[in-house]
Order: sequence, then C-alpha cells, then structure tokens
Amino acid sequence: MLLDTWLEIVADWKDVFAQARTTRRAVRQALGALVCLGRRTLSRVIWTNGGEQRSWSAEYFLHSRAEWDPQQLFAPVVKQALAWCPGRLVGVAVDDTRLRKTGLCIPQAFYQRDPLSPPFHWNLIRGLRFLQASLLVPLYRRAGVGSRALPIRFEDAPAVKRPRRNAPAEQWCCYRELVKRLNLSRRFAQMMGSLRQMLDEAGAANQILVLAADGSFCNRTVFSTPRDRTEIIARARQDAVLCFRAPQPSRRFYGLDKFTPERVRQDEAIPWQTTKLFYGGKRRRIRYKELGGVYWRSGARQQPLRLFVVAPTAYRKRQSGRLYYRRPAYLLTTDLVSAAKPLLQIYFDRWQIEVNHREEKDTLGVGQAQLWNETAVPKQPVLVVAAYSALLLASLIAFGARRNTAYAALPKWRRHAKRPSCLDLITLLRKEMAEHPERLASYRLQPSLRGFVAAAAA
Repeated sequence: MLLDTWLEIVADWKDVFAQARTTRRAVRQALGALVCLGRRTLSRVIWTNGGEQRSWSAEYFLHSRAEWDPQQLFAPVVKQALAWCPGRLVGVAVDDTRLRKTGLCIPQAFYQRDPLSPPFHWNLIRGLRFLQASLLVPLYRRAGVGSRALPIRFEDAPAVKRPRRNAPAEQWCCYRELVKRLNLSRRFAQMMGSLRQMLDEAGAANQILVLAADGSFCNRTVFSTPRDRTEIIARARQDAVLCFRAPQPSRRFYGLDKFTPERVRQDEAIPWQTTKLFYGGKRRRIRYKELGGVYWRSGARQQPLRLFVVAPTAYRKRQSGRLYYRRPAYLLTTDLVSAAKPLLQIYFDRWQIEVNHREEKDTLGVGQAQLWNETAVPKQPVLVVAAYSALLLASLIAFGARRNTAYAALPKWRRHAKRPSCLDLITLLRKEMAEHPERLASYRLQPSLRGFVAAAAA
C-alpha cells in the first residue's frame, strides 16, 4: 500500500524531533497537507485532520517554538532513493523558486522579479525565495519512462534588507558586504557542501555528485568554490569568451586566440558527434560538439572546463505542420573525465525540477499557509515538500516506475500516460486513508472522504 510505504519512510523523522509527540504532530500535518482539498492553509490542514474542536496552538508552535532542522527531513528519502541511482554519477538538479506572499508582516518576503513576466516587460511580485535541489532518479534504466526528480533540499534564500536612503554609512557598508556574502550563488556554493555530506551519510561516498544548474549559476562564484567529489554542469551564454592554454614555454597562461560557444557551433572544422538520450518518452538521437581543456577567464579563472554544444532539435507540432527548431544549448562542466552521454543525460533530465515546482505550488499549495513568525515561515514549506518527496519515493517502492491498475482510471484524453502524476498519488492516498483508518490510529486521525469535503467547505 502507498500509505504504509509512506509511513515507513517518514518513520525515520523520529531522529529529527526531540519528542515522540512532536514527531506525530509533524507526520499528521504532513499527511494533512497532502490530502487537503482546496487552499492549503494551516487551519484547513488541521480541520482535515479532525482537529477543529481542539486547541490549534500546538500545531502552530510546531514551527515557531519547537527546535528541529527542517533539512534533515529529506535524509530518509536520500538514503532509500540512492538504490534507484546506480552508476558512478549521481545527478542533482538545483534551481530557485518563488512562493507568492501578500502579507507585509512576513520578515523574509521581499519584492522580486516575476519569472512569468512577458519578455518585453519585467513585473514584480512579493514573496519568498527558496533554493531547491532534486535528486534525478533515472527510471528509464528500469522502465520506459522518464526520470523522476525527488526533492532533497529546500532552503530559504531571502534577500538582504536594504537600509533606508539616509541611513548612516556604516549600515550601507554592512549591507553591501552582506549582499556579497548572502547572494543566491553563495547559497548555491554552500548547498554543494551540504549535499555532498548528505550523500556520504547515505552511503554514496564512492559516487560523484553532478549538479545541473541553469545559466544564473554559471558564474565565477560557483565555479571557483572548492569541491569534493562534486562536479557542475551549467548552461552558459553563447557569447562567453573562452580560450585555450597558451603554448609552452610561454609565461602567458591564457592563449591569445579567443572564441565563443556560438563560434564553436558554427565552426565546420569541429565535427558533430551523435548519441542517444532518453527524453520525451523515448530514446532520441541528438547531435553535439565537445571541446575539452577550455578556459573561461572571467568566469572560472584558471580552472579547466569542458564545453558541450548541443545542436537545435527539430520538431513538428503536428504531422503535417512545418518544421520548427529549438534553440541550441551551450554547456560548461567541470567534469573532464566522464563520458559525454551520462553528463548530457543529467542535464536533459534537469527540467524535472520544474515539474517539482509546478506540483508543489499548484497541486500541494506550498506557501499558502498563513504564517508570519520569523522562525515558522521558512520551516512549514519544507515540511510539505519533504512529505511530497516521500510520497514520490513511496510510489516507486510500492508500485514501481510505471502506472498500473492500483491508480484510478484516467480520462480518455490522458490514457497515454506511462507514469503516475502527483494527483494520481494524492487520490490513491486519500482512498487508502478512508478505507484503512486503523493504520492512522496512533496519530489520532479518523480520516473519511466526507471529512475531507467538510474541511474544504469550511
């Protein structure tokens, strides 16, 4: 059963909390956040769990007063998910996401650029910013389905508060120093060490961690950070100025001949290579160029890099339609020894973290809980994301990678789906909770389908 497997995974949360009753309360809230109907406010989650006639203070104190490290909630997921990641390389996608907030009393909320703005005009939103890391599980090795991303890190990354215009010069100097030390790239660099330590504790000390990032993390701060058994592959600009090492015995380090990734793509002297990668539901042939031993003076200094240029992929919107082309991709990686195919596959799987972002916000309502306490605001979303990650892993352990008869029948327009969606898992979880309430008696829960609807209508 999906419910039993999920409870077995989160049973290891007992090492995160100081008391058994706090552990039960956290599991109860995480389960209620998954099966809740409608807007995922904390009061509605409590109502879904049947606590509308009890004092709600302890439920809020779980986040504001209880001392626990929210990132440790992902440790059980990493420990059990590594069995699904064979091979020398372990891919992890990293990206930032924003949770909308309208309250003016939330200390971590700030105005930031809306990523959904049209390209011709930037809009602003007020909200929280989190940095997420998701383990890329290569399910295509076991079944004919794409990779599944399991969140294993969800850290808040607020901006430094700007002082007032007429503030003393000391405050402005402190502000500029904090901006340099607490920007998003610095937090990415700190997360690298945390992820490496988490893998070591889970028994993956002999595997290489490969972080797949987008262009916002392809900079000097990230590439110059010391790494231990960790490699980076990131999307680079097409006009990045690259070069080779100057010929010896010259005292000059960088060669005088400069070139860009776009120039490499257009250079006919560099041959195209082909390989097959799994994306879009099947293995597809792609063309790429590879150039090793390049240097990016303004971004990576004297660290040697490896350049991949992926050719634009042709596609049609319909069989009789015209031929379109996607944009070429320019990738820089610090891995100089691994084969090209697994590195490119990890980057092609990076888009699965965008699926995580969509399901966390639209399906699970992460960030909709109405909290304003400085300690509680960054902790409650992590609890929901950790529960979501455990749910994805529980589906793999209980039913495998492919969709089967355990899930509800799909409508006619979605019968081509090969793997279960997040809504499929939540629907099955609600059904099992209503049919087997005795399995949740130790958590003081009496779930029923009628109770779920009543909580949503409140």
